[in-house]
Amino acid sequence: MPDHDDARPASSPALRLFLARLLSRSRLDGSAQKAILDLPGTLTKVRRNENCVEIGTRSSHACLVTEGVAARWGQTLDGQRQITALHLPGDMPDLQALVLSGATLGLQALSPVVILRVPHAALRKIAATPQIAESFWRDCAADAAIASEWVINLGRRKARTRIAHLICEVAMRLGKGEDDAFVFDLPITQNHIADATGLSTVHVNRSLQDLKKAALAELAGHEVRVMDWPSLRAAADFHPAYLHLGDNS
Repeated sequence: MPDHDDARPASSPALRLFLARLLSRSRLDGSAQKAILDLPGTLTKVRRNENCVEIGTRSSHACLVTEGVAARWGQTLDGQRQITALHLPGDMPDLQALVLSGATLGLQALSPVVILRVPHAALRKIAATPQIAESFWRDCAADAAIASEWVINLGRRKARTRIAHLICEVAMRLGKGEDDAFVFDLPITQNHIADATGLSTVHVNRSLQDLKKAALAELAGHEVRVMDWPSLRAAADFHPAYLHLGDNS
């Protein structure tokens, strides 16, 4: 469970990550931005592979990822888990819990993670401002669009294409993709990739080797090296419109 002994006071850098995410899809005036940066919260460390949120639980706060990589997950009756989304710094994976009675999906730390726990009451208070409420709505709608693309990825794409698509998505969400070659951190294991793509670890390893041999991308430890971004996008059948980044009209 989260290490509450290491909880720290909220800090503006953590909230600036969330604000940057909202601004990537919505326009917010100065007073709205200040309201978000003034949100209260507590920073809490969560160890690798521990749950930040359990399925079925009710919470009085939302989780803002400030460091590391977390994942939403569901599971079958026999306990098998499926990762349904990856969450990076700046994401608030359970923002929709403001209007739901309980968590229908869990949230797990795939790497050591720092979470800013923001009280629902504070989020509801600032959401009384229409501009902020719309930005929250857009954020949740974007998450739904990403979830729909993941269904297509799992249901219709082949193994190598699924993994290439996942790499492309994370790269774009981290602000990469302006250069033909670049490097970024992805501190997750091949087991996590398997759970996110509905593949066995054997298929994951084989597909990663194929991407490396084709000089498209390489996963070395927790670092992804993209060698040919245009060709990787083509191999991934990746079209970033579903991310709605820069869609802040």
